[in-house]
Amino acid sequence: MNRRRVLKSVAYGVAAAGMSALNSVKTQAAGKANRVLSSRVAGPEFIQTRDHASLFYRVWGTGRPILFVHSWAVNADLWQYQMVHFAERGFLCVAYDQRGHGRSSDPGRGYEYDTLSDDLAMVIERLDLYDAVLVGHSMGCGTIVRYLTRQGARRVSRIALISPTLPFILKTEDNPLGVDKSAIEKLHESWKRDFPKWLEENARPFFVPETSLAMVRWGINMCLQTSLKALVDCNRADLETDFRAELPGINVPTLIIHGDNDLSAPVDFTGKKTAALIPGSRLIVYENAPHGLMLTHVDRLNDDLGKFVGSENSV
Repeated sequence: MNRRRVLKSVAYGVAAAGMSALNSVKTQAAGKANRVLSSRVAGPEFIQTRDHASLFYRVWGTGRPILFVHSWAVNADLWQYQMVHFAERGFLCVAYDQRGHGRSSDPGRGYEYDTLSDDLAMVIERLDLYDAVLVGHSMGCGTIVRYLTRQGARRVSRIALISPTLPFILKTEDNPLGVDKSAIEKLHESWKRDFPKWLEENARPFFVPETSLAMVRWGINMCLQTSLKALVDCNRADLETDFRAELPGINVPTLIIHGDNDLSAPVDFTGKKTAALIPGSRLIVYENAPHGLMLTHVDRLNDDLGKFVGSENSV
């Protein structure tokens, strides 16, 4: 793999009969939760975590739950083109802003994967979701994996990892193609001086050439809603957390979708390695596709997710 390509990724910001009774119970529980959620008055909704952070969330539709976990610097709005699609097709779509992002509170702490995954667990538990499909993008994929290894898969039926930054980005003796820690710290220092400038200079590769300037601006504005503390700490966690030992323990059907022109998380270094580590997982590679697939390949991604979510068999 081209080491310069991996280094560049940092600059762009661096997924039976005996069971039938249990499935029936899950379906009944999910149906009950869906009826409760759908009866709420529209408006801002928040969940309080155990350490008193406030997490904004939204719920669209009714039916089997799909919970979307966004990536570094953005927020739940990232998923709206998927949420509106599946909400119109009989699914309960849930997304939330991770702490320090968007409309959620900024406690100034908890920007590592254990706490971020506990936040995800709190959303799932408070909304009483069962038989849920978890869909993550980039750093959000790590949040999902850590949730499964910490909490188990009792409430989760399958996961989809979109453009994951897994399994491990940092350069170490046993990961020689990774990114030098000094390069990571240099990047963070540039953010501490002028993060909006960095966004302006580096946002375009997240998209495709055909993407409108308005869409690019919209993406930049999402990032500007995130606190600088969360930006730095979450990125450090994303790049320095080693998931190689956790991924083989994932025991739910897993779909991985990645673009082969992803400059933020080159597929050879991330998506392909992740697929090799998760037993039975399936990898789909989009030709000439960048990191932001949910915005640049809306129809294809929705179609692939629909086939995956709609199937009751393993991938």
